[in-house]
Amino acid sequence: MKSKEKILQQGAEANIILHGDKIIKRRVKKSYRLPSIDENIRKLRTRAEAKLLEKAGQIIHVPQVKDVNEKTKEISMDFIKGKKLSESLDSFPLKKQKKICKILGFNIAKLHDNDIIHGDLTTSNMIYVEGKDIVNSRKNSIMLNEINISDIKTSRGLAGGNNFKVYFIDFGLGFHSHKIEDKAVDLHLLRQALEAKHFKHWKILFAEVLSGYSSSKDSKKVIEQFKKVEARGRYKEAY
Repeated sequence: MKSKEKILQQGAEANIILHGDKIIKRRVKKSYRLPSIDENIRKLRTRAEAKLLEKAGQIIHVPQVKDVNEKTKEISMDFIKGKKLSESLDSFPLKKQKKICKILGFNIAKLHDNDIIHGDLTTSNMIYVEGKDIVNSRKNSIMLNEINISDIKTSRGLAGGNNFKVYFIDFGLGFHSHKIEDKAVDLHLLRQALEAKHFKHWKILFAEVLSGYSSSKDSKKVIEQFKKVEARGRYKEAY
């Protein structure tokens, strides 16, 4: 590791490293795989995640990709100065929590309308940024967090008034899919995350997520399939 690098998180698939004003996501070697296979898998996953980030960055707030190094299996991107939403959401008044979750639903709808599946939708993979720290974020990204909530079905209903943004991070398990089932499972993962981490108001908050998600062109089909996914989960728990 380079001397100016600071490891922020060590994961099974990758290490997250702070280097100056950039974050480096470096995929780790797997000793149980043949070296040639491991090399190819890590290269392909690095390339795929970078492409997902770049595509998602056209429609929602994500860290801007600065560089992709397939040789070292690294993605270099903007450091978003903020807090994980998992650590901050419960500290806000319920009214603000509901507003944030409605925006989350709208952002997920935008991803799904572009056939982007995040694959790990939890509040730990969302960064809350407010106040003066907003100026450090990508300047040309779409101001989705300033949408007038009463005009949630439009994609250009900018009204200001929100002194915050929420960034989606870690698309390492993400992929492209037009399947309703995949989109329903994405929602299911967030529902589980809210219940586990934000249990006090999770039902209210997830209702707001679904309200925001109603802006998706396939929202009715996805939510109908989501209910089936939930039913399967309950059946497995029972038996």
